[in-house]
Amino acid sequence: CPYIFGNMKVAMRYVNDADGNVQAVQVPVEDWNELVGKLRHYEQLLKLRSTLSTALDQVARMRSGKLRKRTLKDVLREA
Repeated sequence: CPYIFGNMKVAMRYVNDADGNVQAVQVPVEDWNELVGKLRHYEQLLKLRSTLSTALDQVARMRSGKLRKRTLKDVLREA
């Protein structure tokens, strides 16, 4: 039973117990590796988006005077 993830078509097989309840899903290793790669890519994008959102929020707070402005030297010392 193929399933489509974005532009990727994955052949999946369901493993059922004696009562017909789905217990597992089998995915070819090549498809699994591609899915894991895509998942890691999306995780990196979400982390970047969160980091950028936090940085933009800090800039807005600095501009409004709610957060102390820092020099590049201050930022590098903290790293």
